Amino acid sequence: MGADEQITEDGILGNRLRVRQPLRGHRVGHDAIILAAATGGRAGEEAIDLGSGVGAAGLALAARIPGLKVTLVEIDWELSVLSAENARLNGLQDRVRALALDVEILDTFEEAGLSASVFDRVLMNPPFHDAHRQNVSPDPRRRLAHMGRPGLLRQWIGTAQWLLKPRGVLTLIWRADGLPEVLNALGPAFGDIGVLPLLPREGAQAIRMVVRAVKGADGPSLTYPPLVLNDALGQPTDAAEAILRRGNTLNIAEL
Repeated sequence: MGADEQITEDGILGNRLRVRQPLRGHRVGHDAIILAAATGGRAGEEAIDLGSGVGAAGLALAARIPGLKVTLVEIDWELSVLSAENARLNGLQDRVRALALDVEILDTFEEAGLSASVFDRVLMNPPFHDAHRQNVSPDPRRRLAHMGRPGLLRQWIGTAQWLLKPRGVLTLIWRADGLPEVLNALGPAFGDIGVLPLLPREGAQAIRMVVRAVKGADGPSLTYPPLVLNDALGQPTDAAEAILRRGNTLNIAEL
């Protein structure tokens, strides 16, 4: 971090985890915890979190599943350093490692000692805002985390395909209006696709969706009942609290 950059230490997952993160720029939110809850896994498996930021999603996954190993991949070197610190802060450094890599350049993965078809699970929250449709943040780190570009999703999914074993599972979060884009990018390489809409409140349109897909599968798509985040008074629903604070697993992960 820069000498004048302020770092905060915050509790997530019902304070089960502590994360150090920059005060400015992208901050850990619901998406990371929901992504971990949707990923699933078993002891002895290996997962890789692409675009991991300070490591919240990957660390939440490791905390949920003892014996699961996690690799955190982040293009921002300073955030990658923080994610390694966060692994140590939570006593997970024996199962969680952090690498500063560009998801869109496979050569960097090989140079870091990673090989094709070795991971059981990939989780990712790619930058999904369209700069042509939404305001661009003046903060460079926040802009990098949020703003995508044409072709980015397809490249990230291509990297996930390269990393995953046959029948490995990809889990991602994307804009709710972008399902056709996701399905198109998954193409023939993935099947058994599950979609879980995330609603800000009952009766509202979905704002996000979680998508799960299996490499090399050819099963049909399935839409799960939505997760409603807040009630009519703006308070978190019990279903949301079970995921965000109590560490429950979403049914889309049960594969």
